[in-house]
Amino acid sequence: MNLEIEKNIYDAYENAKKLNEKLNNIVTLVDPKSQIDELKDDGLLYGMPIALKDNVNTKGIKTTASSKILDNYIPIYDATIVKKLKAAGAITIAKTSMDELAMGGTNLTAFTGPVYNPYDLNRISGGSSGGSAAIVASGVVRLAIGSDTGDSVRKPASFCGVVGVKPTYGRISRYGIIPYASSLDHVGYFTRNVFDASLALEVLAGRDDNDMTSSYKEVESYSKLLNSNIEGKVIGIISNVIEAISNKNTLDLFESLIKKLEEKGAIIKNIKFDDDLMKAILPTYYMIANCEATANHSNLDGIRFGVRESGNTTEEIMINSRTSGFGSLIKKRFVIGGYGLLQENQEKLFRKAQKVRRLIVEAVKKSFDDIDCLIAPASGNIAPLVSGSDIDELDSEYLVAENHMVIGNFTGYPSMTLPLGFEENCPIGVNITCKAFDEVNMFNIGLAIEESTGLKDLVAKVK
Repeated sequence: MNLEIEKNIYDAYENAKKLNEKLNNIVTLVDPKSQIDELKDDGLLYGMPIALKDNVNTKGIKTTASSKILDNYIPIYDATIVKKLKAAGAITIAKTSMDELAMGGTNLTAFTGPVYNPYDLNRISGGSSGGSAAIVASGVVRLAIGSDTGDSVRKPASFCGVVGVKPTYGRISRYGIIPYASSLDHVGYFTRNVFDASLALEVLAGRDDNDMTSSYKEVESYSKLLNSNIEGKVIGIISNVIEAISNKNTLDLFESLIKKLEEKGAIIKNIKFDDDLMKAILPTYYMIANCEATANHSNLDGIRFGVRESGNTTEEIMINSRTSGFGSLIKKRFVIGGYGLLQENQEKLFRKAQKVRRLIVEAVKKSFDDIDCLIAPASGNIAPLVSGSDIDELDSEYLVAENHMVIGNFTGYPSMTLPLGFEENCPIGVNITCKAFDEVNMFNIGLAIEESTGLKDLVAKVK
């Protein structure tokens, strides 16, 4: 191996260790030595240090999904994406922190404690993939894997000033990923520029017979097809989101970007969805996601999986293991999911939520009849403070402006967040969504946005 590449890998490892003292974004550091010894001199990511969210199975390396109940789980196999990354020459140096079992949007619920934002240690990184967002934003690695069930890659990308990609449902295999909600889960990832994002998908995408939801659709050469020419592209602004945002700075940054895209030849169109459907996104998501999560994690009982607590009966062991092993937010979500799955409640809650999801999907699908892309700020504001702030979860700003990216999970359409600008020296992002398997178009429009903002390869100065 080239000595400079080897030095870069070990420097990244040491930098990750050092910055973790401030960011608390790593669950397990992974010694790169054995990987370097086995590395072959080829692959699109040859010698690139990377990080994996701690819900990605790694053979022989502890994988906790940031939950105490999985603190003793050491997988006996690699996830499909881990095999693909190894084959491409990538070197894993860390397993990153996340909201417990990926259920959350703050990265405050990990059993190892909160992850702090590299731009301001008093602020959150966003979740659930906040550890991966922070390790890219702090300059340690160029690529980190996350997962996205609601906006768990794209919202942390906004708060941490990086590129966050959630490709089309089925584009990347989920085999070996600890699940959250099977109909919504996507493997996603973070980079610091659009080119690296396009290259990463070439490595990660493709059919996997171990994941029957993965697509047979051909994987395109995304990095070679990258082109920022958006002349004649029709970009639809989600006006419901713009109307819900009260932060003038965010709106001004977004308006400035739209003007620059128009100057590049894009055609701008306002898209107005039904207000009731937009406000129904979050409760619909909660019901579907929590019901699916409750079913998916029924085996975390201290007997089949998980840290076992003592008890005189099987039931006592399960109760004690779950009481000790799960955090309070997870327990709350399992209660909601269990209630929704009760036979007497399925039709009026879970099935009803699925029907509302279908209405939302049909509305989004119809909007793409005459547009190439949907666009809106990824969030109304910069990252919230770790100490928290009063949020009215029934207010339109929260329901719509902070949760609209769930559209990408309901539809399965590819979606990407990129840096838009700054406020109080903290980043805020913009999100785009395209048609299913139209990642080429998504990356091209993303590149046009990157050129328009000039925000590329950002690295936070962690203080």
